[in-house]
Amino acid sequence: MKLTPDNLGQQLAKRLLPAYLVSGDEPLLVQEAADQVRAAARSAGAEREVHFIERVADWDAVRAADANLSLFAQRRLTEIRLASGKPGVAGNAALSALLEANAPDTHYLILAPRLEREARNAPWLRTLEARGALVQVWPLELARLPAWLRARARALGIEPDADALALLAARTEGNLLAAQQELDKLALAGVRGAIGAEALLAVITDSARFDVFQLGEALLEGATARALRMLAGLRAEGTEPVLALWACSKALRDTWNAHAHPEEGTRAPWQRQAAALEKARRRAPRLQFRALLTRAARTDRMIKGRLAGDPWDEMALLALQLCGGGPGRFALAG
Repeated sequence: MKLTPDNLGQQLAKRLLPAYLVSGDEPLLVQEAADQVRAAARSAGAEREVHFIERVADWDAVRAADANLSLFAQRRLTEIRLASGKPGVAGNAALSALLEANAPDTHYLILAPRLEREARNAPWLRTLEARGALVQVWPLELARLPAWLRARARALGIEPDADALALLAARTEGNLLAAQQELDKLALAGVRGAIGAEALLAVITDSARFDVFQLGEALLEGATARALRMLAGLRAEGTEPVLALWACSKALRDTWNAHAHPEEGTRAPWQRQAAALEKARRRAPRLQFRALLTRAARTDRMIKGRLAGDPWDEMALLALQLCGGGPGRFALAG
């Protein structure tokens, strides 16, 4: 049987299968799926025993423990944590023997990183799928991250707006554990109901990071010297570059919206930004938005280590162009 983290709970509510393999590279989702299995086993009166497999000899300890059922428990959950998605020859043999024994009072929870292609064809895995369930945890796509964050936030009684969700997604992309920790931090701070990006930033970061909002206003105003000075200050303070890029990207998006939809006026998220947004609208016809988007994308790849270069220098060029420096003076590299 193949399951996902989303439908695992429904299956466990029906019955506890003899074996579960939870595999994937998202630590938070793997942990939560494993916790569901542990909770179901605990409710069934099973005693939990954990084995960490790092050497071939570790399998001997698993076999020995499996042969001796505790005097104090009628059922047992044997948890096996694999250091690799490749158990090796000894591991394949041991897992096959354990699963084929079909011991009625023993259940298995096997945790492993993402399984390699050859591991997915191993005999023990076919036995596990026949007797139990394979729960594969796949990385969360970036496009699904805001919806995931919103659902998690609502479970805590928090309703972040679109800008707050975008900020959370930018800070935690590729690290769902960090994302959940940020949401838990908001809940512990007593945040309930609606929350915007500015209020969110006040809770999850140092107050000095409010400068990212001032950076955004400077970019909308076209205040080149002020924007560059703020970028340098944020860099010196050790601000995460992803926060500064978020401010730059938001200013770029607001400038485009003001230009593309002038009939909507210059509505701003905060009243003090209205004048800055009007300046951006008047300056927009002179900007080359395709080049600006390319520059922002390059910066994002540099931050993530997918492109060589200094993201702060790239953001400085982005600020110059957004403030009206023009593509002629600041040509795109490479």
